[in-house]
Amino acid sequence: MTDFEHAVESNRRAWDASADSHLRTHSWKGLLQAVQGEDFSCLDETLGGVLRELDLVGKAVVQVGCNNGREVLSLYAFGVERAVGIDQSAAFLAQARQLAENSPHQPRFVEANAYDLPAELNGQFDLLLITIGVLNWMPDIERFFASVSGLLKPAGHLVIYETHPFLEMLEPESERPFELRNDYFTAKPYVSREAIIYEGCGSDTGVASYWYVHELGSILGGLLSAGLRLSHFKEYRHSNREELYDLYESGPLTLPMCYTLVSVKV
Repeated sequence: MTDFEHAVESNRRAWDASADSHLRTHSWKGLLQAVQGEDFSCLDETLGGVLRELDLVGKAVVQVGCNNGREVLSLYAFGVERAVGIDQSAAFLAQARQLAENSPHQPRFVEANAYDLPAELNGQFDLLLITIGVLNWMPDIERFFASVSGLLKPAGHLVIYETHPFLEMLEPESERPFELRNDYFTAKPYVSREAIIYEGCGSDTGVASYWYVHELGSILGGLLSAGLRLSHFKEYRHSNREELYDLYESGPLTLPMCYTLVSVKV
């Protein structure tokens, strides 16, 4: 097994091992109730504004790295006709299907590796959505975009709403959280064996996860190599990451904390 294959498989196992921790949170209990609404959406105004500009009424959309499906279900609030979520974690897709059972909508959820997508989905979608964290679990960003771009119809849009890679240089839980501590340009992943959760600290699962930092140049280069043309890019001062990063919103310096990006398949 190559390093690439090991990282992809280990990340899959790490997410599966983390799934039960998410079921014990207040967020999960709230979601089970919230998705019952016809117009449910957990998307913030930043991403919502970008999606409204693209006019998704009657469109087919897909999210790669859909996790528990809450964002896929949110897309119906923008008028989409067909929604598909793709993730490699069977455990989180089980949660997605549970949420869908509580919802008036009927998305499809597909278990698949982002680097090895079902051929039947090629060229089926008007929009591909990628949100926070997905890119960082990918050991090869150029190969990732080459794979997922195949899901789009000609002139289809790929939308990314991600944490800014600049934040990877900072350690919010350190004694000096505004001190730059990590290299921006690094090919070595961060390795952890803690459960991957969004609230509090995770317990040791015994399974390694690999988190890769991709600088903006690599992300843009990967999009261009995949035959996508940039049509929108904007950086923001607010955080779309875990709450512990909120301290940078009111710090002594203004930092780029997240960004939206739209590209078009040509």
